[in-house]
Amino acid sequence: MEPLAAAPEMPVEIARLNAAIARFCGGPLPEGGEALSCFLLHLRPLIDRLDLRFSEGAAAFAETDEYYRQGCYSPIHWIRLNCHMTGGAAADRVAVGEQLQSIPESGQSMVGGEIGFAHLAHVARTAAAIQETGTNKPFDETSLLEKARDLTVGRFIDFCHHMRHASDPEGYAAEEARAVEARSLTLKTGEGGMVWLRGVLDPEGGAVLRTALEPLAQRNGKDDDRKRDRRLGDAVVDLANRSLDDGLVAPRGHQRPHLQVTTTLETLLQRTGAPAGDLEFSLPISAKAVERLACDCNVTRILLGAASAVIDVGRSRRLISPSQRRALKARDKGCRFPGCDRPATWTSGHHLVHWTRGGPGDLPNLVLLCHRHHWMVHEGRWQLVKTDDGKMLAIPPQLDLTHPARSPGHQVA
Repeated sequence: MEPLAAAPEMPVEIARLNAAIARFCGGPLPEGGEALSCFLLHLRPLIDRLDLRFSEGAAAFAETDEYYRQGCYSPIHWIRLNCHMTGGAAADRVAVGEQLQSIPESGQSMVGGEIGFAHLAHVARTAAAIQETGTNKPFDETSLLEKARDLTVGRFIDFCHHMRHASDPEGYAAEEARAVEARSLTLKTGEGGMVWLRGVLDPEGGAVLRTALEPLAQRNGKDDDRKRDRRLGDAVVDLANRSLDDGLVAPRGHQRPHLQVTTTLETLLQRTGAPAGDLEFSLPISAKAVERLACDCNVTRILLGAASAVIDVGRSRRLISPSQRRALKARDKGCRFPGCDRPATWTSGHHLVHWTRGGPGDLPNLVLLCHRHHWMVHEGRWQLVKTDDGKMLAIPPQLDLTHPARSPGHQVA
């Protein structure tokens, strides 16, 4: 569908607003930094108020079938085409308009200039996500609004994710699973042999890639004038070269990237109401993902006091020692998931009974699993059981036609 060739006749109140805006925009800008800062600080809340009014109209429009009559498949599709917005911006406006009755204090705080429209949009999206969990309790915006007043938009987004995880950890993990299934990467050779890459990664997958590339993309000396996109492109090639030169490509495998995960003890123990875990270069991750990453990692204990002041930092402790890893490689020789032929160098250690639930750290409780099967056992809800003769039995999750648990890349007929 093409955008409307000509907009319908402008309503009278919009025409008056348009004339006032034209007069305002036709005037000169203030001069001097102090005057310009005052100009911007007072102008932005007015733009936010217009966005709020637009959101109310967008939500009301979504209740009609006008978008369908004009050949669009959704209200957001119509708004994106005809109002010259991105899909995400259009979805934000519809979400705010639909949730405004359940977040009245947040709306008033935005009108009063205490928070911005971007804060309000994330409050609305969080309210919608929590309400979709089926809880009968009315949504309480208090804690979100308090944080919105104190935090920048970027940090507030993370808090919203923590709030959603605390309210529905299973649903949060299911969203992560769907994001993993959406991974894709295409390589296309163009004119002159140039290779074009196009892909999508889930937050954790993106964090793994960035963790590997960031050290290689730093400037190499004071005379390095490469732009960041060039340095990242060089880092990809450098990483591939090093993998080949060091024999880290199959069948010898490669070392798993080191991710830094910060989590509370409550999250690690998967207690109700716990926040999500913080993963460097990524959005907060679910307790399920934290548990998987904690199977084979270095753990550093950090004690916090009042106002999150650090009281004590313990020594980093390797959960699976180098000697245990050598023994595991000699014993398992590769991934122990039935039917998997990944070599040991492509695997990580897995606790059959997780150490947070009292599982011992000795060899009988440890097995090697490749990344895919390790993910299946934790987020995918498969069960791995050792039989009396030492063999591994993989038990699939119960069939759930609504939200089936799947492994990365798994396809359903």
